[in-house]
Amino acid sequence: MNNNVRLRLIHISRCRGITRRIIRRLLQIDSTLSGVYKLTPHEISKHLQIPFKNATLFYQDLHQNRMKKQLIKDLRLYKTITIVDENYPAMLNTIKDAPLVLYVKGDLSLLQYKQKLSVIGTRNPSKEAMIKLEHIVKPLVKDNWLIVSGLAKGIDSLAHQTALINQGKTIAVLGSGFHHIYPKQNTNLFHQIAKYGLVLSEYPPDIRPVKYHFPERNRIISGLSFGTLVIEATEKSGTLITVDQALDQGREVYAVPGSPTIPQTKGCHQMIQDGAKLVQSPIDIQEDWDYLSKVNWLAD
Repeated sequence: MNNNVRLRLIHISRCRGITRRIIRRLLQIDSTLSGVYKLTPHEISKHLQIPFKNATLFYQDLHQNRMKKQLIKDLRLYKTITIVDENYPAMLNTIKDAPLVLYVKGDLSLLQYKQKLSVIGTRNPSKEAMIKLEHIVKPLVKDNWLIVSGLAKGIDSLAHQTALINQGKTIAVLGSGFHHIYPKQNTNLFHQIAKYGLVLSEYPPDIRPVKYHFPERNRIISGLSFGTLVIEATEKSGTLITVDQALDQGREVYAVPGSPTIPQTKGCHQMIQDGAKLVQSPIDIQEDWDYLSKVNWLAD
């Protein structure tokens, strides 16, 4: 792929007034992404079927020198993978609304790793949460599973730490740019994962976290993985958004049961009643992986 095309894609993805859906349409209309730079706001509005106000914002950003200089600066600091690149992760490319650009820091080869499991859960885990991680996730890490999570406080942080402490592999997916780690208390964990694993975000480095970024981020967490394991979740936990996305993506969904007397297990119990696989040991996940790997091999 021509390097100019990927640079234009990264540039366009940073502009206001345009969505990922519109950018995909633009790629279909012009695979080089060069024509849009020659259009007026009126022409952009007409060709892309977007409001003139949005087209004007897009045009302004497209021709803003400050944005171009910032882009060049960021590309010197961080690696990027775009949806037009050959090394774009195949599993992620199968999901709805796959990210167009990923900013990455760390071991890029981990994106091609097949045996990946996303481990998620409540930001306010119970006292038993770490015992569950030790019992189920630690043996998987020792058996060369890669752990994907979202660097959030609570279960996400514990999942990343379980991987790192046991010399395993982990990927953190952020809901902000690299210059604005959220929560701030996980800044050291961010640097550890960048050194020994991989951190990625679809948001440019200077983008601050906002509320809607986190549901968006969750589709990447589940999309990168063979399956999603919920350690703990309350009845109305945001964790369940990731579960819904995993199901929509055709991924496996697993839940760890617990005491019915604590709120952190209610979401998991509801998931199990709704059809998620109850996990009592790492074997429950490993058996599915072994079986589905054989089925996929036969299908190939």
